[in-house]
Amino acid sequence: MQNDLHSYYEQVQTLGKLRTPAHAQRWSTAVLNTLGDNIDGRTKKRLAKALPEELAHDLTRLFRFKRFVYKDLPAWEFQNQVSRRGGNTDPQFARYPVIAVFHGLKNQIDSDLSQAVADALPTEVSALWQQA
Repeated sequence: MQNDLHSYYEQVQTLGKLRTPAHAQRWSTAVLNTLGDNIDGRTKKRLAKALPEELAHDLTRLFRFKRFVYKDLPAWEFQNQVSRRGGNTDPQFARYPVIAVFHGLKNQIDSDLSQAVADALPTEVSALWQQA
């Protein structure tokens, strides 16, 4: 499983235009935290079960205060949330790591779960998921 994570982080580093594996890991955590906060609990649990333990932990570790997903959350706001969690201030740049992490996640799950995640995400964020 460690080798799978190594290749996952390499892919995130390359597609996300990041300089080091440590940056890839930090951005992956930021995207997974934000994804977990913007998806319904049932789909989040299904996704967590399909991912390696480290990634599942990043997806589920934050306690959720809101009880529903804002279906009209703009993609730029999702990217802004990711950039702040990733230690960056540029939500436009965050688009690259977001798509890279989404791509890496989609490579680890089946198409039915991928579609369930797309359906559970806010509309514009779902479009990012589909592009990945």
